[in-house]
Amino acid sequence: MKQGLKIAIGADHAGFELKEFLLEGVEGIEVKDFGTYTPGSVDYPDFAHLVASAVEKGEADYGILICGSANGVAMTANKHQGIRAALCWKPEVAEPARSHNNANVLCIPARHVTVEEAREIVNVFFTVEFEGGRHATRVDKISC
Repeated sequence: MKQGLKIAIGADHAGFELKEFLLEGVEGIEVKDFGTYTPGSVDYPDFAHLVASAVEKGEADYGILICGSANGVAMTANKHQGIRAALCWKPEVAEPARSHNNANVLCIPARHVTVEEAREIVNVFFTVEFEGGRHATRVDKISC
């Protein structure tokens, strides 16, 4: 990951363990953990709104959301203006999410990736740059 980034992270109970794994050994970036802090059952929108709001307000550069399928957190986060949450289950999906769509919230499906795959997805998401150009024109048309 790029040094100096501010990242907001959150997960529901299905993503709790993967979130904790991704937080291990993080260096050179500022991470705000919005929970959940236990594996007990919780509602994913509670955490998705917190992470999306942090990115929306500029308190974080990017967000990471984790739930079982990542569909719920992606749908919730995308309700926020200026949020482009992308559901990524392999690095080959994360790359164009950043380079073409300028995604600013990474949504990972905990029940469908290994911890090693998740780490690789995160590394790709946070190293690939937005290409701009023709893609910027398209991204500018996303917000309502």
